[in-house]
Amino acid sequence: MDTPEVLSASARTVHTLPEGTPDLAAVRAWVGALLRDLPEDTRLDVLLVCTELASNAYEHAQGPRVVRVQRHTDFVRVEVDDHTPAELPQLGQSRLGDSRGRGLILIAQISRCWGTREFTGGKTIWAEIDA
Repeated sequence: MDTPEVLSASARTVHTLPEGTPDLAAVRAWVGALLRDLPEDTRLDVLLVCTELASNAYEHAQGPRVVRVQRHTDFVRVEVDDHTPAELPQLGQSRLGDSRGRGLILIAQISRCWGTREFTGGKTIWAEIDA
């Protein structure tokens, strides 16, 4: 993956996630490079949210999967698409057991807002982090 340019205000970029085993380190490197001029605490919050949303898409949904990062003047929006429309996430619940299901709680605490949006054949989970 080439090092991307810094993402300027109101810019948006897209990355298609590979099928099979997720390379979350590559996703983090890509997003980190896009936002390298932001304060470290903001960048780390965005990286955590991005990693959590992407890993959830691999664990709970079908591909193809896409990550979008959109930078605005005062926030960064992270969106992850998957192709499992009926599986909308439930805050604090996981079909994988009682020791799971805390990722969205963490996202809800870090983000200024988050949500879901269905589209034909899939869904988008998104979160906005103050910049």
